[in-house]
Amino acid sequence: MKRITIAIDGFSSCGKSTMAKDLAHEVGYIYVDTGAMYRCVTLFALQNNLYNADGSIKTEELEAQMPDIEIGFKLNEETGRPDAYLNGVCVEKEIRTLEVSNHVSPIAALPFVRKALVAQQQQMGREGGIVMDGRDIGTTVFPNAELKIFVTASAEVRAQRRFDELKQKGMPADFDDILKNVQERDYIDSHREVSPLRKADDALELDNSQMTIAEQKEWLMEQFRKATGMP
Repeated sequence: MKRITIAIDGFSSCGKSTMAKDLAHEVGYIYVDTGAMYRCVTLFALQNNLYNADGSIKTEELEAQMPDIEIGFKLNEETGRPDAYLNGVCVEKEIRTLEVSNHVSPIAALPFVRKALVAQQQQMGREGGIVMDGRDIGTTVFPNAELKIFVTASAEVRAQRRFDELKQKGMPADFDDILKNVQERDYIDSHREVSPLRKADDALELDNSQMTIAEQKEWLMEQFRKATGMP
């Protein structure tokens, strides 16, 4: 059976990564979390003092240091999921903090950052057999993907999910701050000049506001079977 490319796009905190990871595991494909890649660049900028006093990015310095940013994924044997590595160091926990969430959209809007990471992502998926999630996978990274899914949910539902996730991990969380962050990221992601977040014309839309994980899995597998011609 032909191994296809699956692109899953959508708003922040929609559960795209969980869906993509589960689907990849279920069908034996490789999973790439592109959002984690942009979070790694954001963490690098925070760690290397690449922000001005007013919170703006030192873009020239960051662009000069982009060749020094090496991002990879390694399977975590305990969780069965891939962890993100920045220059050889596991940063899976560090990139999920609210501080990184508050800074990632402006970083992801920088053309030179997107160009560098899109090139990496296309290299990763050149052979097919891949599930990739992000903001512009079906529109920019893999416009010819055989299966494209666009995920959405209300901002309040997404903020609650993010709040619950942080609390479960024992990390500090404030619902109002998270909701504000979700709304701000939606605006930035949808209005940036380069590869703005939008649904590809041939993408299937999934509003999972009221869906259980099991219902999502069943829906995804049905779309995968249709796309691959599985019985």
